[in-house]
Amino acid sequence: MTTQPEYILEENLVEQLQDLGYEKVIIKDEDQLVSNLKGQLEKHNRTTFSDAEFKQILNQLSKGNIYEKAKTLRDRITYPKDNGETGYVELINQVHWCKNQYQVTHQVTMEGSYKNRYDVTILINGLPLVQVELKKRGLEMKEAFNQINRYERHSFGSGSGLFQYVQLFVISNGVNTKYFANNPVKARSFKQTFFWADRENNIITQLSEFAKEFLEPCHLSKMITKYIVLNTSNILMVLRPYQYYATEAIVERVKNSNKFGYIWHTTGSGKTLTSFKAAQILTNLEDVPKVVFVVDRKDLDYQTIKEFNSFSEGSIDATDNTSTLVKQLSDDTKLIVTTIQKLNTAISKPKHMAKVDQLKNERIVFIFDECHRSQFGDTHNAIKTYFGNAQMFGFTGTPIFADNSTKNKLGRRTTKDLFEECLHKYVITDAIRDRNVLKFSIEYMNTVKLKEEVVDLKVEDINTAEVLEAPERLENNVDFIINNHNRKTHNKRYTAIFCVQNVKTLITYYELFQAKKVSGEHDLKVATIYSYQANQLDEDAMGFIPDEDFEDLEKDPSSRYDTKHTRDKLDEYISDYNQMFKTNYSTNAFYSYYKDIGKRVKNREVDILLVVNMFLTGFDSKLLNTIYVDKNLKYHGLIQAYSRTNRILDEVKSQGNVVAFRNLKEATDEAITLFSNKEAIEEIVVQPYEDYIEKFDEAVERVKAIAPTFDSVNDLVSEAEELEFVKAFRELMRVKNVLGTFTEFSFEDLGMDEQTFENYKSKYLDLYDIIKSETQKEKVSILNDIDFELELIRRDEINVTYILTLLAKLHDSAPKEQEEQRKAISDILASESQLRSKKELIEKFIAENLPLITDSELVANEFESFWTVEKKKAIMNLAKEENLDYQKLVDLVSNYLFTEKEPLRDEIIAVMNERPSLRDRATLSERILGKVKGFVETFIDGMG
Repeated sequence: MTTQPEYILEENLVEQLQDLGYEKVIIKDEDQLVSNLKGQLEKHNRTTFSDAEFKQILNQLSKGNIYEKAKTLRDRITYPKDNGETGYVELINQVHWCKNQYQVTHQVTMEGSYKNRYDVTILINGLPLVQVELKKRGLEMKEAFNQINRYERHSFGSGSGLFQYVQLFVISNGVNTKYFANNPVKARSFKQTFFWADRENNIITQLSEFAKEFLEPCHLSKMITKYIVLNTSNILMVLRPYQYYATEAIVERVKNSNKFGYIWHTTGSGKTLTSFKAAQILTNLEDVPKVVFVVDRKDLDYQTIKEFNSFSEGSIDATDNTSTLVKQLSDDTKLIVTTIQKLNTAISKPKHMAKVDQLKNERIVFIFDECHRSQFGDTHNAIKTYFGNAQMFGFTGTPIFADNSTKNKLGRRTTKDLFEECLHKYVITDAIRDRNVLKFSIEYMNTVKLKEEVVDLKVEDINTAEVLEAPERLENNVDFIINNHNRKTHNKRYTAIFCVQNVKTLITYYELFQAKKVSGEHDLKVATIYSYQANQLDEDAMGFIPDEDFEDLEKDPSSRYDTKHTRDKLDEYISDYNQMFKTNYSTNAFYSYYKDIGKRVKNREVDILLVVNMFLTGFDSKLLNTIYVDKNLKYHGLIQAYSRTNRILDEVKSQGNVVAFRNLKEATDEAITLFSNKEAIEEIVVQPYEDYIEKFDEAVERVKAIAPTFDSVNDLVSEAEELEFVKAFRELMRVKNVLGTFTEFSFEDLGMDEQTFENYKSKYLDLYDIIKSETQKEKVSILNDIDFELELIRRDEINVTYILTLLAKLHDSAPKEQEEQRKAISDILASESQLRSKKELIEKFIAENLPLITDSELVANEFESFWTVEKKKAIMNLAKEENLDYQKLVDLVSNYLFTEKEPLRDEIIAVMNERPSLRDRATLSERILGKVKGFVETFIDGMG
């Protein structure tokens, strides 16, 4: 059976869409697209436009970027009628989303810097709102994804820019099909492409089934009008299927009953976006006067405030002042975001209750975020009793069941007791299968040596300070972290949390880290935060600290520590933090310090955050990949803590790392079983080190079957063979990337030595460079859209600074050693992707300048002088080659480096000494931009 060609997939899809109710229309180019748009908007708005009127409409439609056009789509356009009146155009019906005009076309050709022909385009009211790109069966979907990125750069913005109205992209090779929201290329990631699924989370991969479910006209327009969020960071976010079903379930519950409900979506799956969208839709229901979104004060960070205020200005107030909440409850504000602490104060203090009483019997909808934390004390009952006619919904990643419930004065209560029925479930196994979160790599470190006769005693059974807090044990743990932190975090590309049993132990650990830093044993940025006095938990001071911060005080007498001493210590540690980051915090501004430390962890400015309980729940940072644990965890506390590490980010972050200094194996297995099922452990935890050695060796065999030696890569005669090599070696790199995080990793265990691996990697990069240069000549290549995953190659510690230390060593070497060292440097320059562009210049420095230097200590200064001269020479040559104004070019590059935003086409044209014709503008500006980026890559990137 031959592979099904793309055009067959395309024809079948168009035919299926016609059966679903789309009108097939022939549109070959932009002129026909614009003509069709006029007719469809006239039909949708039940009017006609004169040519002059439509020209005004088209002029407005052409303005703005992708985000601004998404806003325009959801608004009405005004235009001056020929008779002087103001006309209004609705672009899409958002209220009755099925009442729109649906068309399908294919093979539309658009010409920008290059001519592109698109596969299948879905038009709603004449606007291209969905673009489908297809690859034949057997090819990677990522090739279709990369192809869309090329179209964005080359032609989507051409003409009137109507293809920038695309809201959703669909990519498919027939057997696998995914969708994603439109955004600028820089904001896109293949990690943000999703499979559709049914209500039970069974994914739908076949193109025909996907079209039937997702591209059905009413469902598609509902997704566009209701389930795309315009984020305050100027990006579009489309809901994933489980988020869609959860939101729909809540909305239907409110429409049809007064019952409560809760959503069980695993930690890291985007509960806040789901709850935000549910709240947003509920505010549009006439019989719901108010929707109150309730968070714990510790979760009310800058991003939450920004997101909700972008929907309803002033709906969220981050202060401790309850009066603002009372005002919102008593005025016409429909969406309110508040903390559970302020809500409790509003209904319990007489001065506030008088103003809130009018809502006691209103049908208010409450949505509680992270309801496993905040709803098991008196507050839940107080809110439920006060607002007698309210509906309550909870979101949690780890529900409270009978097995993991704790007893308080109200007895043992579960999430079901409080919120009744689970309306939708998406557990950790679902999320890992869908690649919405990562697996965990868990290493249990044996840190306690027992006497020979005590062979079966578990670490967690030993709770005496004599053993667990022994100075030798704590110091060994610190040494382990210092020695392995770079490995675990890919050379500090990511950050880590270290959670410990109590404040006393935290103090010991922090001071060990500081002492070892002073003695030069590490350069890690370690920061800490902890709560120090239970009786300060009042609304105005520290009400955001979770109650569980004080669980250990009850359970572990050794954790009872003089609170004055712990506060003094924390002020001392905050002083270290102030010195490190040039800030001015203290325990008197605890919440400000809390927010700042969270922001710096998210920005990768802190390497290790040392805590007892804080930041172990509700804290999301994609740049955090490791948690060190010297603490007894179980059930929801364990899953919540581990889940700080497993947010999806990029190809390098292949799993969340857990290093347990206690034997938490049984507790881990119990927690995974409780929150998924007994068979799920191998789906959630990565395989042992030995299994990955086997995978590596199998991948080596696949590489060698294509290219027996690294030199034989040169003998691959066709692009098809080169493609097979790229795929095989890429898989080898992926496995090696996972292996590298294991503490026992060594190339000696593998079926390929490190030098051979590096040699193959150089050949892999050679192919990338060839394709990159040919793509600039617009050569059509089957390798154009393959993803080389260069992130797996880049190593932060191999940069020009590192090369300079090797050059100094080369300078001082004996003549017989110099040739070998030159070759080693040349190999590094060839194998490190960010240094390859610098290879020729560095080798020129070695050949011409290095022999003239009298002292190795002068190498760095001489190289800097050489680099400055070459840099100026390169930019002068660029100006001469392209006939550019030299000073304007320097300013353009400087601005590019400062803003980190690529220059716009008009900015590039402004640098030209002669303005190009309209016909040549796009091609010339694209070529010059490529050369500017090449200059920056060579002379600026990787110089640290």
